[in-house]
Amino acid sequence: MTKKAKLDAVSAAAVDLAAEALVDVTESGQVGAHVRAEATGERLVTHVFESTIEGYAGWYWIVTLARAPRAKQPTVCETALVPGDDALLAPEWKPWAERLRPSDVGADDVLPYREFDERLEQGFEQTDAAEEDRAVQWELGLGRPRVLSREGREEAATRWHGSDFGPKPLSNRRRRGTVQAHCSSCGFLSLLSGSLRQEFGVCTNEWSPADGRVVSLQYGCGAHSETRSGDESTGEELPPAVLDDNEVDFVDRFEEKSIIDEKLLQKEIEKAAKADAAKADAAKAEDGKRDGAEADGAKADQADDSTRDDVANEDQA
Repeated sequence: MTKKAKLDAVSAAAVDLAAEALVDVTESGQVGAHVRAEATGERLVTHVFESTIEGYAGWYWIVTLARAPRAKQPTVCETALVPGDDALLAPEWKPWAERLRPSDVGADDVLPYREFDERLEQGFEQTDAAEEDRAVQWELGLGRPRVLSREGREEAATRWHGSDFGPKPLSNRRRRGTVQAHCSSCGFLSLLSGSLRQEFGVCTNEWSPADGRVVSLQYGCGAHSETRSGDESTGEELPPAVLDDNEVDFVDRFEEKSIIDEKLLQKEIEKAAKADAAKADAAKAEDGKRDGAEADGAKADQADDSTRDDVANEDQA
């Protein structure tokens, strides 16, 4: 059993030294409070600080200090930014071959060549005459009262020949949508029995759109067992993954809730509307009173003018 390392008191107390070490590798405002100091070896202490970098929730800054025997001050070994238990991390990376599913592959997509495919084994391009005779003899009988007639085979062959998995033209230009190899040379083809085996077989490749279908020997797709040509390599070297630290993706981790009471807001709106209507009515009433007073004043002025005219006429008489 490995003995647990004892926490060095001198290095554990050097919190200021650890904080100063982070100044050289961080920007202002990226280091939070000191969390803890833990022993990682003999006279080896790691100080943990909170990280306040945007987009790095749950991450921590660490500074490892080491002290030589009988030394009074520790020295800085390394600094790093590490994720905690609740850190927001990217999903585990999976190779392209593990992410791909049969439903993602179309008839025009060419799959990479697999030199060691557990679904295939070495075969022979030709068989001897005895094997051909044995295949014909195996078709006869089988305990069935009736077997497919010549007309039935011809109808089936015509129907399959005109289906989506009938013959396709071969092309050497390697453009998308063209066929570079037919099913006749594919290891996933299982030939039919009898005379139909000369033209048709059943596809057994789950990555092919023709999986489980009767296909013409002149049909072809990108899931062919021999997709590699003579001048192609067995695989493609991918560049190393690049981590972009310059861009920050903001993620809403909490549901936003409105702090406004909608019912109270509606009541306030109605109350304000009523107040505005009352002010408008009062203004109309005030305008009516003002117009009435002006009319009465005009009548009084006319009466005074008439009185003065009468007095003037009497004086002249």
